[in-house]
Amino acid sequence: MEKVNALGRRKSAVARVYVGSGKGNITINGKELGVYFPDDSLKYIVMQPLNITNTAGSFDITVNLDGGGIKGQAEALRLAISRALCKIDAEAYRPALKKEGFLSRDAREVERKKPGQPGARRRFQFSKR
Repeated sequence: MEKVNALGRRKSAVARVYVGSGKGNITINGKELGVYFPDDSLKYIVMQPLNITNTAGSFDITVNLDGGGIKGQAEALRLAISRALCKIDAEAYRPALKKEGFLSRDAREVERKKPGQPGARRRFQFSKR
């Protein structure tokens, strides 16, 4: 099997994924999954598409992660892995991934700060006199 690549984004994080056949190794920016994401909840988020499709030990995944925070990076990686699995075998994996909502990009972004205000929506305290 040749390598399949996919892209996932969340907030300002971008994950580029290269999936090939292997023994289930996940390498992120040259580091192992457990080293890059030490928190168990983040590892769980990354592994969700593989666990749902029962392919946790059958693909080697190489990832380039850039931008954003650690949670946004994990969710961007989840989307990228889901998209790559759909490219590999759409009939087998797509219905389960679609049902869980892993194929839709979460488009929520941080709203920009407006001039003359302390934040995006926050206003300075109003004083009548």
